[in-house]
Amino acid sequence: MAMSSELEELKNDLLALPVESRASLAHALIESLDEGSDENTEEIWRTEIRRRDTEIRSRRAVLKSAEPVLREARDRLRCMK
Repeated sequence: MAMSSELEELKNDLLALPVESRASLAHALIESLDEGSDENTEEIWRTEIRRRDTEIRSRRAVLKSAEPVLREARDRLRCMK
């Protein structure tokens, strides 16, 4: 998917912002994607979080350290470019 030069320029300008500004913008953009979400989305996520917390506390969940998880995520993101 090709990006228009205007969009590419905007992206580059936004990436030059300080980290806090980029994080705030990212949060606002993600929230804008959720605006049309199902009303029950928040409750569904709360239920899922509780389920995962229970699995972790009961030691039924298989946990990984952050380093390999982040490496795998970065590798997957590189493949998407």
